[in-house]
Amino acid sequence: MRFVIVTGLSGAGKSQAIKSLEDLGYFCIDNLPPTLMAKFAEACYQTDGKIDKIALVIDIRGGEFFDDLFENLKYLKENQYEYEILFLDASDKVLVKRYKESRRKHPLAPEGRILQGIELERKRLEEVKNKATNIIDTSNMSTRQLRDRISRIYADEDQIENLMITVLSFGFKYGIPVDADLVFDVRFLPNPFYIPDLKEFSGNDKQVRDYVLSFKETNKFIEKLSDMLEFLIPNYIKEGKRQLIIGIGCTGGRHRSVAITNAIYDKLLDKDHKVTKEHRDINEDMKKGGIKL
Repeated sequence: MRFVIVTGLSGAGKSQAIKSLEDLGYFCIDNLPPTLMAKFAEACYQTDGKIDKIALVIDIRGGEFFDDLFENLKYLKENQYEYEILFLDASDKVLVKRYKESRRKHPLAPEGRILQGIELERKRLEEVKNKATNIIDTSNMSTRQLRDRISRIYADEDQIENLMITVLSFGFKYGIPVDADLVFDVRFLPNPFYIPDLKEFSGNDKQVRDYVLSFKETNKFIEKLSDMLEFLIPNYIKEGKRQLIIGIGCTGGRHRSVAITNAIYDKLLDKDHKVTKEHRDINEDMKKGGIKL
């Protein structure tokens, strides 16, 4: 089990850090009172591995409860519960700038100067910083850079370069998928709907698939799209993207888009990408009695 305690200075990036850990599959709780930490750790360790990655944000927002942190850390160590402390830090200048941009008050100086609150917080967090497993200074980091650093430290080996790809066929007449990252229109290809022997079949059937793939334009499109995806995928991974949804659309989402979605899916699978496929509207035209162009 990885049990990560996220703490650090207010404005140093704890919220982004916990979001990144959540994307990595950690069970996350923000602003847990330290007095509850030991009991929570016991409950997690008793799940027999069902919960094996936990991240807790514990900081000075807990007020007087924060002082219970060290007693609870001692309890965890005495009972052989392994934990890590991730400490987020930043320079005073950067923290003041972030507070002014967000127009928020510092929790330790709600009526005073932001810098005074930062100085008080540094003193209060000095001991826990000395106990930290990992310290990240976010002063000169972008959100993406912080996410990358979190991934390098806390991601499982198979998560470091892991992007879940979904290839989704759809019909434009039923709307573009709202969650699609990339959308491609294949209505430039001949429509099997107008061939009586093919109308009742779908792109999953050999008759339609062979027809759609018989055109040189289809194969050229598949080739160019595959090349583009092979360029994009490693760059998406580098940027920290975890899911990619590729929409392939034709008029009704039953013939052309289905056949091409299957072809793109096979290409990605051959390259060992983690990919699934879905045919959103494959049966819609059958329900409605045909396409009305």
